[in-house]
Amino acid sequence: MNKRFFLHALAAGAVLAISLPAAAQNWKPTRPINLIVPWAAGGSTDQVTRVTAAELEKALGQTIVIVNQPGASGAIGTKSALDAPKDGYTWTAGAAQDLGAYQSLGSVNTSIKDWHLFLNVANVQVIGVNPSRPWHTAKELLDDMHKRPGQISVATAGVTSAAHAAMDEIVKATGVKYKEVSYDGGNPAVVATVAGEADLTTQLAVEQADMIRGKRLRPLAVVSNKPLELEGYGTIPPLSATVPGFHAPANYFGIFIPKGVPDEVVKTVERLWAQNIAKSEALKKYATSRGALFDPLYGEEAQKAVWPAVQANAWNLHASGKTKVSPDTVGIPKP
Repeated sequence: MNKRFFLHALAAGAVLAISLPAAAQNWKPTRPINLIVPWAAGGSTDQVTRVTAAELEKALGQTIVIVNQPGASGAIGTKSALDAPKDGYTWTAGAAQDLGAYQSLGSVNTSIKDWHLFLNVANVQVIGVNPSRPWHTAKELLDDMHKRPGQISVATAGVTSAAHAAMDEIVKATGVKYKEVSYDGGNPAVVATVAGEADLTTQLAVEQADMIRGKRLRPLAVVSNKPLELEGYGTIPPLSATVPGFHAPANYFGIFIPKGVPDEVVKTVERLWAQNIAKSEALKKYATSRGALFDPLYGEEAQKAVWPAVQANAWNLHASGKTKVSPDTVGIPKP
């Protein structure tokens, strides 16, 4: 090899090395992306996913088709995304703590570490009661639950839902018993509570916000150790004001892409999360108006952020007899 050819080849190689990372971040989808929401339309996952998808569509220049596929507490839609070809054109969405519980529940053989997590907001649950019911404080409700174990009904979106996780935390902290009424999503559970089919719901603030503002639900407490300022309503007190020491980990939501897809897909979405989603005024407005925390994360930072809720949810489900195997046998040690 002569010297001139060698230098030319070396220079070309350097240019290629520099351009490869940029190329890896510029995936251009050539057909619509299917984004499976494993819950009913109108619920918390559906709401925030549609806002996020609209932002990503603008950046990608391609349609993102929202496919609502509810059933089995989110397991059916999640499995559809997991089983789809790993070409980058099928994503799913939801709460990370749900995704982390499927393996111990025996519903989907997948771990939280099998997915690239792209988080958009953290949500909190609210104890919202039908206004015709007699309770005006969390203490009144909990006292009545103790007096009438298993008789007060709570509407949830199923065993891995935010509402069920909230009740697991409440049961662990107080020892109350309740009657669960399950629906295909958070929105149906909230609507059922408004209609009087259930006494209360512990679904997310984002799902209850409009009903609370419209006085069709009475919020008693946030299932947290911090109060919630809900735009158009005011302050909802934390459950810790009634149950000293009460704490529940942050319930992060986002879009999930199964590992095994082309690296250029992941790198592109990571770039868009940093450059577009983290600065999205539409998502900020959604979070502020619905009572959610705007906190876009991805990569290892996202995995670390969701882990406390994954652990708590899996072990609470195990304690209540809902799991098929102990969480520690699938890599979830007891918190």
